[in-house]
Amino acid sequence: MKTDGFVRVLWWKLVLIINLIDGKSMHEKDKHDVFSVEGVEGRSVELHCPITVPLSQVYMVLWFKDNAGIPLYSVDVRDKISRQPAHWSAPEVFGSRAKFNIDKSPASLLIKNLKRHDQGVYRCRIDFRTIQTQTYRYNLSVIVLPEQPVVLDRWGRHLNGTKLGPKEEGDDVVITCRVSGGRPQPEVRWLINGVIVDDQYEQNSGDVIENRLLWPTIQRSDLNAIFTCQTMNTKLVEPKETSYVLDMHLKPLTIKVINPPATLVADKRYEIVCQSTGSRPNAIITWYKGKRQMRRTRDETVDHNTTTSTLSFAPTTEDDGKTLTCRAENPNVNGLFLETDWKMNVVYPPMVTIQLGPTLVVDDIKEGDDVYFECHVRANPDWKRLQWFHNDVLLQYNGSARIIQSGQSLVLQKVTKQSAGYYACSAINAEGETVSDQQHLRVKHVPVCATERHGGNAPGGNGTDPSGSNRNAILIGASRNENVEIPCHIFADPPARSFHWRFNNSAEILPVDAHRYTSQGNISILNYAPVTDQDFGTLTCWAVNEVGPQSQPCTFQLVLADLPSPVSNCSLPNRTQQFAEIQCTPGYDGGLPQVFVLELVSKRTGTRRFNFSNKNEPFFVLDRLEKLSALMTLENNSLSCVVYAINQKGRSTPVLIQDFEIGRIQPYRAVTERRADAIEWLPIAVGILLTVIILALSISTKTYLNRCLAAGCCCRRCCAASAKRNDASASDKSEQQQQHQQQQTKNVLLPDEYECGAHCLKLKNVQMLRRHSSRKKNCSKDSNDDEPEPDVIPAQFNMVSCTPLIATPQHTDAAARDKDAHQYGGFTSPPATYKMGTIVDHHPAVPQQDTALEYRTHGSIVGILPTARTAAAGAAAELDINVIKDRLLTTRVPESCV
Repeated sequence: MKTDGFVRVLWWKLVLIINLIDGKSMHEKDKHDVFSVEGVEGRSVELHCPITVPLSQVYMVLWFKDNAGIPLYSVDVRDKISRQPAHWSAPEVFGSRAKFNIDKSPASLLIKNLKRHDQGVYRCRIDFRTIQTQTYRYNLSVIVLPEQPVVLDRWGRHLNGTKLGPKEEGDDVVITCRVSGGRPQPEVRWLINGVIVDDQYEQNSGDVIENRLLWPTIQRSDLNAIFTCQTMNTKLVEPKETSYVLDMHLKPLTIKVINPPATLVADKRYEIVCQSTGSRPNAIITWYKGKRQMRRTRDETVDHNTTTSTLSFAPTTEDDGKTLTCRAENPNVNGLFLETDWKMNVVYPPMVTIQLGPTLVVDDIKEGDDVYFECHVRANPDWKRLQWFHNDVLLQYNGSARIIQSGQSLVLQKVTKQSAGYYACSAINAEGETVSDQQHLRVKHVPVCATERHGGNAPGGNGTDPSGSNRNAILIGASRNENVEIPCHIFADPPARSFHWRFNNSAEILPVDAHRYTSQGNISILNYAPVTDQDFGTLTCWAVNEVGPQSQPCTFQLVLADLPSPVSNCSLPNRTQQFAEIQCTPGYDGGLPQVFVLELVSKRTGTRRFNFSNKNEPFFVLDRLEKLSALMTLENNSLSCVVYAINQKGRSTPVLIQDFEIGRIQPYRAVTERRADAIEWLPIAVGILLTVIILALSISTKTYLNRCLAAGCCCRRCCAASAKRNDASASDKSEQQQQHQQQQTKNVLLPDEYECGAHCLKLKNVQMLRRHSSRKKNCSKDSNDDEPEPDVIPAQFNMVSCTPLIATPQHTDAAARDKDAHQYGGFTSPPATYKMGTIVDHHPAVPQQDTALEYRTHGSIVGILPTARTAAAGAAAELDINVIKDRLLTTRVPESCV
């Protein structure tokens, strides 16, 4: 290794000597063969050194700079056969930045990361083994790039970012591009959107070059234009550039209301859209109604320069004809905005007000004065028809009645007390009809009876004919010694000051003492008690107010009255499965008008299920009976029919309609089976029992007679007891005959049974049981022939209900019954609904029981329904063991006589 190094040093010394000797001649020889090469500082450059012969003929490749005799780079190819070529680079020149690529064609020296001091003339020498040395020369120029351009505004301030502006239309753009450094001197120019607009530059000081651009009066089309400052001093690299985008504030170009409705309906909410385009940034849209800004808006950006604003508002009648303004403005552009106006056409129903004539004094109008009203109307569209109302009744033009309508005025000539009241007018247009508020008209007048308020022709009124005689009088029924209160109602404006009463019985006319009646306001109440027939007659009263006395007095006809008589001769002239007609003969009305009522009563519960009335006659038609019957059968119930009359004094005795029943009550299956079994063995048992009893009675009678003959005292006691029992039996028969004679028809319920209530019936049942008990102790068997069976309670009628079919739920609470009685005309239960053949029954299903069911009306027991012991038809009727037993026990001989 030391030998090789020593040889290499000797070799380089030899080369240096040869170069010094031949340098001048070689330089002269190759001075016209210099090639120019440019390189950019910091980048790479290649210097070619072509080798035109095989590498086996190459001895060495040497690179020199300028006139230096020592190479700065060498390639030793002498031992290439045994090893790779040896490369050497002078560390003080290139070092690792240079690399000679001998395998490349042409071979070249690659210099990386050029430095400014790398500039110079480079010489490449190739030494061959057998041929002459070749040399190549290169003049390397190192280009120094300029710095990045900077842009200054007109005041010399650096522009930051990438935006230029924002500018407004008509502004001038004045900017300066400044470039520092660069070798050779760079060029500086301005480009707009890639087009060169200014390439005139000047050197400011030192190596600083500037180019000032003036771009006057920018337009909307210049928006987003790219202003580029470009500098370059070689084509080996791309020019250096600094670009800015022109930003502008633009005013709105258009504004319009999109599809505004032709008409607006008052008080209906609408959404109106206004659109503006061309503004940058997006325009701010505001709405104005007159000078007042509308706040209920919603803005939306459609694209970069289109904005919409939606106004939500409900126009009023006051907005008709007003202008709605939509304004668009860019707040960054001072004093510039666009706006559009839209005149609103608001349609609405008429706005109507009524006013009494301004020349009239409201509180000084009397009968006989002329009065007029004015109707003020404001409408869009205009009103088409005008109407007038008095107390909500339409007024028609009537010249004979002095009612005159002219334009928007109503004239009432010679007003009367009937003219008083509330007046209103209405106007009609395409949007509808509006009625004004009511205007009260007060007409002062003398007192009149309340029944004459509207002309005196109302039913039961106190009208008068032209001669002045009374046509109608209020009928009042009273009994002798009954104190009645007779109210005298009058109408007067102003109110009555005093009242007067008078009595007339066709024999004499007498004034009524003031202490017998009381007066307050427009009512006077007379307390009257007729004693004799002369006290029945006509009572009149009249009042006086500040206008004057009453012209026609109020008349009351006092008659002798009593409860109505029950109806009679009730029949079913026409009956089918679907309907039935019930016709009765009315009884005496008690001296007062009477109303006839039909009730359908539940047989199971004794409660009224349905009822309706007829004020003319006791005639009723019941329809849809098949549906009602099916419902009652489903409920295991039935309905009976009762008819009675009502007048002012009260109600008559109810009458049961015989042979009329809706539905059917079926006994429980278990009871039926048990009784069926009983029927099978009962005749046998009864036969055996009767045989034993007859034998026992025969023996007992014979023994009794024998002993009575022997003991007279016992017989006397038995005879006394028997006589007492016969008297009681006769007394009972007499009472039954008297009650039977008092009944007008066979259907009339006994008054005492209807009025006395549950307690009375309980007492009767106790008496009957006591009679039955006493019969067991009597000695005589003949006294039992006329006695009724105490365990058999006859079913006088079956309770059911009929159409118009109003169900009546039961109440257990007394307060609820009183409330319903007040609400439903004195009845204790409110009606249910019967619709489309369906009866809404509020009664729960009542299980069949062996006890009797009571029928109650207003707290009184009207009848007792049959128990579950319902007899079969004819001879197959069910036998009651207890009755037979009681019958047999009545023939027993008292123990006291034994």
